[in-house]
Amino acid sequence: MLTATFNANSIRTRKEIIKDWLEEKSPDILCIQETKVQDKDFPSSFFEDIGYNVYFSGQKSYNGVAVLSREEALKVEYGLDTEPEDKSRLVYAQYPEINIVNTYIPQGNSPDSDKFQYKLDWYKRLKAFFSRKFSPEDNVLWLGDMNVAPENIDVHNPEGLLGHVCFRQETWDAFKDVMNWGFTDILRKHYPEDVIYTFWDYRAGSFPNNKGWRIDHILATAPLSERSIKCFVDLEPRKKHKPSDHTFLAAEFDI
Repeated sequence: MLTATFNANSIRTRKEIIKDWLEEKSPDILCIQETKVQDKDFPSSFFEDIGYNVYFSGQKSYNGVAVLSREEALKVEYGLDTEPEDKSRLVYAQYPEINIVNTYIPQGNSPDSDKFQYKLDWYKRLKAFFSRKFSPEDNVLWLGDMNVAPENIDVHNPEGLLGHVCFRQETWDAFKDVMNWGFTDILRKHYPEDVIYTFWDYRAGSFPNNKGWRIDHILATAPLSERSIKCFVDLEPRKKHKPSDHTFLAAEFDI
């Protein structure tokens, strides 16, 4: 089973890039964040025409999550199960062999803002969500843009970027607390010390000079982690015309 995550930064703008990747890699499941579109305008038929079931929840101009899958989901739910639900930030899709949770974690704006506290609280509520829904012995895959670079090797300039809302102690602690519920970082399982990024901002030179961040993640419970075959970042979509500032992160499991 090939699974992947991608922050599209507008699915309507990137739909051709996504379609090309789906046709080339043929993943079983693709989780998408920042679709930035109201549900009535989501291009669902564009992906259904190439063989994918499409599940999504969005809003105009901001946020938005989607799951595209070859197999039809048994059950789909949107949002956290506490208020505010933030339905455009989480989609849970259940399949016969696997539970998929796709999240777009709040970025946090600035460390002294209410939005940063909201981010930290969101992580706490997410851990409670996992605890209520699942056991660490279940096949659970948590994918998405987590807006955290967990280690120094996950950013291009750890000294200069220290203190950023995605690279500071409070964020690391919040992320680690959810991880400790029972998740393994699949990319780090395969590449424990490699410098691998998933995001490069649009400033000139960021991508050509590899001034990136690893803030997109695929995290698995132990039963799935043990079945992990490989994990990779595909740089080619980031080189295309009008790309997202993120690229695809994928992982394969023997299921």
